[in-house]
Parts: sequence; C-alpha cells; structure tokens
Amino acid sequence: MPTTLWLLPPVAVLALVFLYPLALVVQESLSPGAYSDVFGSQAFRDALATTVWLAVGATVGCLVLGFVLALVIAFVPFPGGKAVAKFIDVFLSFPSFLITLALLFVYGTVGMANGLWTDVTGAAEGPFHFLTTPWGVLLAEITYFTPFVMRPLLAAFSQLDTAQLEVASSLGARPARIVRRVILPEALPALAAGGSLVLVMCLNEFGIVLFTGAKGVTTLPMLVYGKAILESDYPAACVVAVVNIAISVGLYSLYRMVSRRVGA
Repeated sequence: MPTTLWLLPPVAVLALVFLYPLALVVQESLSPGAYSDVFGSQAFRDALATTVWLAVGATVGCLVLGFVLALVIAFVPFPGGKAVAKFIDVFLSFPSFLITLALLFVYGTVGMANGLWTDVTGAAEGPFHFLTTPWGVLLAEITYFTPFVMRPLLAAFSQLDTAQLEVASSLGARPARIVRRVILPEALPALAAGGSLVLVMCLNEFGIVLFTGAKGVTTLPMLVYGKAILESDYPAACVVAVVNIAISVGLYSLYRMVSRRVGA
C-alpha cells in the first residue's frame, strides 16, 4: 500500500500534463468526417510522402556521415581529437533552428557564399538557392542530427578491444576490410540506436523546415501548424497530429522489438 501511494503523485502529474492533453487531441480528431476529409485530401498525402522521404533520407545520410566521422575521431589520431569528441556532446544541446540559421548565413540568398560569388564575378545574384528546396531541408537535418548517431558510435568504439584491430592488421587485412569485418559488426547496435532516434526525430521535426523558408516543403508537423494556426481547422490538425504520433510510436515499438531480438 505505501508503494502505491508513492506512485500516485508522478502518475497524477503525467496524466495532467501529458495524457489529458493527448486525450483532448484524440477526442477532437474524432469529429464527424474529420478522418475521411483529411485522408482524402491531396495535401495530406503529399505531406505524408514528404515527411517519410525526408526522414528516411536524413537518417541514411546521418548514418553514413556519422559512421565515417566517428571512425576518424575514434581511430585516426589527430591534434584536438578529444576536444572534437567532447564538442559532440555540446552540439547535442543546440536547438535545431540555430544550425539552420547558421546555414542561412552561409548559403542563404544573401549569405556569405552568394555574396562572395557576386563580388568575384560581378553577377547580380549568386547561384546558391537550394536551402529553400527539399534538398536544403535534407542538408540541414543531416547537419543537425548526425551527432545523434556519432554519440552512441563513439561510446561503442571506446569499448572495442583494440587487440582485435592489431591482430587483423598483423594478418595483412586492409583498413577497409578491418572496418567491414571487425568494426562494423560491433557498431551495428549503436547504429540501430542512433538511426532509430534520428528517424523518429526527423519525422517530428518542425523548426528546421520552418527556418529554411522552404515554402514548397510541407511535412506533417508543418501541416498541423497550417491547419491549426493558419486555417483554424482544429479537427483536421488533430487528425494529422494523431497520425504523426501513431507513426512515431509504431517506429519506436518496432525498434524496441528488433533491439530485444538482436540483444542491443
């Protein structure tokens, strides 16, 4: 009985700040015709497709780039390597819009790259306008989320027995073979953990899409914003939000199931 009493305060707080608002969203989404109207709209289908391909593309990019960078930091000695590894932890605390803002300063319409181009060539405008396209959003997401893959990889590499690498090297194995046969198998659980985290976060990313100013890029979170704030269509916004939550929870549940089977 005392144990049950201790559980009541956190459960009550959780119910008040999370479960109750979530229940209101679900209740609002059940308005007559809300689901059929949203599922039948081309805007929702386009937003769903855009959200999925951006999330998958960003996840793949983060996995490849994060694996390569983590390999360099962990196994290639260079001055400042430890400082770079520590900076990864600091980078994780940065808000997503800050990274996007930095990219705008460099590659934006009036950014440094376009300014340098016009100064050198005398052209009226620079050639870099990709930040307002889906590719700009993809670049910003890969830039921001790659450290979320690198962090578990660096932790996994720190636990790797270097004797295995020395034995493989002494037997004549080339670096590419050592990475493929020794390092990669040890890194798979960390890659799965980092990749699944990035995938879920990309599915729910709002700030990057908003700050890039990519008007032709509408993801599910942007559609929720448009329906709720711009159109005041709350039932439709709640339907899209419920779909987004269902996809995220489904992917997380799948990751947990797979991780248990592989022992990650």
